[in-house]
Amino acid sequence: MENQAITASGRISIAQYAMALAHVASLRSEDPFRKVGAAALDYDNRVVGTAYNGLAPGFDAPEGFWDDRDARQKFMLHAEVNLCSLFKRGEVKLIASTTMPCTACMQTLCAYGIEEIYYRDIYQASDAPEIAATYGIKFEQVTDYPLG
Repeated sequence: MENQAITASGRISIAQYAMALAHVASLRSEDPFRKVGAAALDYDNRVVGTAYNGLAPGFDAPEGFWDDRDARQKFMLHAEVNLCSLFKRGEVKLIASTTMPCTACMQTLCAYGIEEIYYRDIYQASDAPEIAATYGIKFEQVTDYPLG
């Protein structure tokens, strides 16, 4: 799927569509170091929701919070976790994320029954490819999409 061109009809693929949505969601991230967005589509390719990495809703970070990446990292909610809070198990067919899910997020996506996962950036510290292969989840990199 990497660098898939727009079809002859001028339509982008569903994976490209989902990745463009994830990209836009990432623009809302309050994390100055890593902006991650994610999008979920149902079995009719309708948008269930979008999410991004950030702090818990309603939490206002104190002054200096964003200065120390290591210290604040444990408080960050990943885009995939925020996204899963928007649906029930079995309601979503595919997820697109601007970064490959970390191992813990990949485990969460498996628990929600996600069948297809698309990502833009590779995250080297993740066991996601192995987990996807074990569970038979379609797992592909998508780098060519509108806004990308």
